[in-house]
Amino acid sequence: MAQTNGGCSLALIFIIVLLLAKANIDVCKRGDVTVKPSRVISLGSAVNISCSLKPEQGCSQYPSVNRLILYKFDRQIHFLHGYSLSSQVTGLPLGTTLFLCKLACSKNKEFRICGAEISVGVVPEQPQNLSCIQKGEHGTVTCIWDRGRDTHLYTAYTLQLTGPKNFTWQRQCNDHYCDHLDLGINLTPELPESSYTAKVTATNSLGNASSIPSTFTFLDIVRPLPPWDIRIKCVNASVSRCILQWRDEVLVLLNRLRYRPNSSRSWTMVNATNAKGRQDLLDLKPFTEYEFQISSKLHLYKGSWSDWSEPFRTQTPEEEPTGTLDVWYMKQPIDYNRQQISLFWKNMSVSEARGKILHYLVTLQEVAGGKVTMQNITEHTSWTWIIPRTGNWAATVSAANSKGSSPPTRINITDLCEAELLAPRQVSANSEGVDNMMVTWEPPGRAAPAVQEYVVEWREPHSRSDTQPPLNWLRSPPYNVSALISGNIKPYSCYEICVCALSGDQRGCSSIRSNSKHKAPLSGPHINAISEEKGNIVISWNEIPAQEQMGCILHYRIYWKEQDSNSQPQLCEIPYRVSPNSHSIDSLQPGVTYVLWITALTAAGESPPGNKREFHLQGKANWSVFVAPSICIAVVIVGIFSTRYFRQKVFVLLSALRPQWCSKEIPDPANSTWAKKYPTVEEKMQLPLDRLLTDWPTPEEPEPLVISEVLHQVTPVFRHPHHPNWPDKGQEIQGHYTSEEDTGYSASSLPPPRALIAERLVDLYKMLGSRSPDSKPGHLAGPVTVLPVDYLPTHEGYLPSNIEYLPSHEAPITDPLEELKPQHISLSIFPSSSLHPLTFSCDKQLTLDRLKMGCSSLML
Repeated sequence: MAQTNGGCSLALIFIIVLLLAKANIDVCKRGDVTVKPSRVISLGSAVNISCSLKPEQGCSQYPSVNRLILYKFDRQIHFLHGYSLSSQVTGLPLGTTLFLCKLACSKNKEFRICGAEISVGVVPEQPQNLSCIQKGEHGTVTCIWDRGRDTHLYTAYTLQLTGPKNFTWQRQCNDHYCDHLDLGINLTPELPESSYTAKVTATNSLGNASSIPSTFTFLDIVRPLPPWDIRIKCVNASVSRCILQWRDEVLVLLNRLRYRPNSSRSWTMVNATNAKGRQDLLDLKPFTEYEFQISSKLHLYKGSWSDWSEPFRTQTPEEEPTGTLDVWYMKQPIDYNRQQISLFWKNMSVSEARGKILHYLVTLQEVAGGKVTMQNITEHTSWTWIIPRTGNWAATVSAANSKGSSPPTRINITDLCEAELLAPRQVSANSEGVDNMMVTWEPPGRAAPAVQEYVVEWREPHSRSDTQPPLNWLRSPPYNVSALISGNIKPYSCYEICVCALSGDQRGCSSIRSNSKHKAPLSGPHINAISEEKGNIVISWNEIPAQEQMGCILHYRIYWKEQDSNSQPQLCEIPYRVSPNSHSIDSLQPGVTYVLWITALTAAGESPPGNKREFHLQGKANWSVFVAPSICIAVVIVGIFSTRYFRQKVFVLLSALRPQWCSKEIPDPANSTWAKKYPTVEEKMQLPLDRLLTDWPTPEEPEPLVISEVLHQVTPVFRHPHHPNWPDKGQEIQGHYTSEEDTGYSASSLPPPRALIAERLVDLYKMLGSRSPDSKPGHLAGPVTVLPVDYLPTHEGYLPSNIEYLPSHEAPITDPLEELKPQHISLSIFPSSSLHPLTFSCDKQLTLDRLKMGCSSLML
């Protein structure tokens, strides 16, 4: 099988050589190109290039027709008519240059005759810095050197090693850029002090050069292999003593260690002699990731260090936390009796935590009592609780890992801004790049020496969502009046910044709003409601979303104008802190429809308008317009009525204008105590009406009721009713006698008939009211009981004012008073029906359903 493969290889080589020879024959079949003195020359040498045609290879029998042209690459450098051409070339550059000879039989056609490559180079320089190493006790010898400048020619390098007992070994490097060579032999440690000599020789067509021989021993050139299998063990799981272990070669005498935390760039170095793969480390930090590397050496003075081992990374054990937490807080009142306390603290550094923090222990207690009121364990860096607003409170927070807890941090819960004298002055914030802001302030005047430290806190404004933005803070010594806040500052976001000065348990603070970058808001506020209150309108709107505010909102502008009006809108500007989401406008006119919209302004400009809303004010005109005239009129009226003369005149005028029926209030018969207290007579009786018109004395004569009315043209006269029970003319009724003469009156000497009739009717009702239940017809039981004048019931209704006649079966009797002419038109509203006989049916007691008053008609 091997013989078959060998035969195939030889056949392939033969075919390739044959093809190359045929190609060469084909290329130079018309002629030859010769180069003298050589095709390889040193830099700066000249060469002669000759081109000749073979017999019968020209264009014709006449030599003058053959035109030979010599090309250097693609550029023509010489031409000649004939069978041959020769040219001397100088100034060739380093490297290889191609020359071609061509035959031109016409202007448009050329034939290639042959070509030649000329290489220009330099003699090799002497190799420098020859050194040899052997990697590990069982490695091979490798030597390296500096070649010097490039020769631009093929150069061979030969490495030769000689040693004791006529030991000689050499190897050649055929690589064009050869600068190292592996001899492939191993030096053993049997004779560690034996000397070896190495030399390298460079050779090319122009010459050769050899390096200075390098002499060394086994210990000089052997480089140990890097240590491996590195591990660490801490005694009792404590960083107080940790042991680093590794494996190494047998002949290693020295070791060096380097280690560092992963977060650091500087190394800690440790040298160890005859360590035998073990080293104690006493300065490691707990719960810290370290990187370890080790190197080895065979001799204290000879040889070289091994390469560094592969990095070994591990984390040291935990220890009890030593640092204290940085704690801050917020107070927010809920109602009159309760308040919300929010505690915040920062994560400990790795060096302080010294382990993984598992949880935080939070306690809250009242200072006066000293007993722990609330205690909680949380894994978060904040804690919120609701406590009473009374009393002084203090909180403690400590962190715990698997080995223990940190010392507690105690903080007294007081009002952050209660001490106005401690409030810093002139607080400002300016942008320092994209994600930084510089906060500056001035000390709080006379209270500055009492300041122990400043706390600068900042957070994004609280949106109306359930999640509160995180609170950030930093502490500054009392001699600083500026602080750079950075790390989590977002551009185009507004931040609430507060600077607090701390002095014992007292705090004073000042706040501002600022942003690192700003521009005009992307949208305007959205009006969600418009309501009317006491003639004003109250506009409520939603805040612009935080991502569209593009900085701190400084002002709101409310625009309004009448609907379908082309005039410029009116506006009012509201500072952001005065009214974040509502405002009242009192300059709108009632009964007008307005269009309203709102914009927001940052320091960079105004937002686009928000949604537009229409509103029609339904309220009354502004009452303040009538205040001044009303006051003036009231003053004038009071001044007039303060004079008695004017008061009397006004009362007389009002009395004349008032209708007569309004002069006295008509009583309700249901409220009559007489009707409720005294029963009516049980038998029927008739009283002569003309006898009732006669005056009779009473125990207490009431003021007569004078009805001032104007009589009609026909003056009414009482007629005698035809009733068997009425007494005859001249019959006495309880000591009173009515004569026939009493029925008529003289117009010149007597009162007006209508007034007199009204007086008699009043007396009639008084007499009826004075009867006792046991009295009989024609005999009164006792003196007449006075009946109130304003209570005058009749059978049909109210006491009529125009009494014309009494119904009777007798013929009417003409009275002389009927001839009297009326002086005025009556304005009375009393019914004009005649007064019917007062007939009482006394079978049963008189009840209120029989005692009825009413109006049947109105006369004007």
